[in-house]
Amino acid sequence: MTSTVGARVSADPLASRLPVTVITGFLGSGKTTLLRRLLRHPGMNRAAVIINEFGEAAIDHELVAASSEQMTLLGNGCLCCSLRTDLQECLRDLFVKRRAGEVIDFDRVFVETTGLADPVPVLHTLRTDGLLGAQYRLDGVVTMVDAVNGMGQLDTMPEAARQAAVADRLVITKTDLAPAQAVDRLRQRLALLNPFALCITAVDGDLDPEWLASIGPRTVTAERRELSRWLASAAPDAPQTPRPTAAGFAGHDAAIRSFCLWFDRPFTWEALNAALQSLAQLRGPDLLRVKGIVHVEGEPGPVVLQGAQHLFHPPVTLETPDADPRSRIVFIVRNMRREAIEALFAAVEALGAAG
Repeated sequence: MTSTVGARVSADPLASRLPVTVITGFLGSGKTTLLRRLLRHPGMNRAAVIINEFGEAAIDHELVAASSEQMTLLGNGCLCCSLRTDLQECLRDLFVKRRAGEVIDFDRVFVETTGLADPVPVLHTLRTDGLLGAQYRLDGVVTMVDAVNGMGQLDTMPEAARQAAVADRLVITKTDLAPAQAVDRLRQRLALLNPFALCITAVDGDLDPEWLASIGPRTVTAERRELSRWLASAAPDAPQTPRPTAAGFAGHDAAIRSFCLWFDRPFTWEALNAALQSLAQLRGPDLLRVKGIVHVEGEPGPVVLQGAQHLFHPPVTLETPDADPRSRIVFIVRNMRREAIEALFAAVEALGAAG
């Protein structure tokens, strides 16, 4: 596991870092259309945009004011950078030029991935590179899903299912070209695949930019609010959003599951760290997203836990008490059974008690 769970953070580690929003989605899902809409919005005039295959997925020509080999100044003041090398080098280069005054003083970054990309490595990039982690933070993952072709892509393309499963925001596009019933079924399918993401429909990329511009928490208070939304979706005694029947989606997305584990007793840091390290080492690629609020012995308040695949972020301890004394951790996983994760936590707890 890349970061040690016991290395907690009690202050707000997010506020001073530049937010990075990853825009992903399968081929033809409308990523570039969304970017064009975003860049026309007055509130986006200090954004930096990093896109793959710049020549094939160019921002509208009328927006271009001046160009260099790798960077393009857009007519509304935004900066567009083509990804000719790797993301780490591109982000480092952008920040150095920003600090030197060679590019605009951008206040956010949008990264458009290719249609076949897995967005999780972007999380790793931002968390494992020391310079990047000090200057940037992941604001969230936005996944575009085509209302016309999305159902078939989720059936046949593992990349499309992974993109939807790790999303913080889901945007159903091309709804004007698909029957209303098909759009409803796709929305139900996405709710089953990722019940914790907020979902909206859009026509020609037309939606409120603020819905995408402030996805992730900028403060610890916002972090707790976002986690509470996730956990409310998984609470055993909470009203459940209607889900599609098993018969209606028989065989669909069988490899990807989402569930919440609840723990009545507080963890020790050693037990919590051991359980998460074991999960990451044994099944890291299949841990698509992990979020939770856990109680740890000796801490003044609950601990916010987040991770993806092999990487767990430094946990943040909230100074205010939690109304619910139970720990709860939400998992979105691939080819893993809930019972297996429950058994691992039980085994770690038993070893701790025996020691």
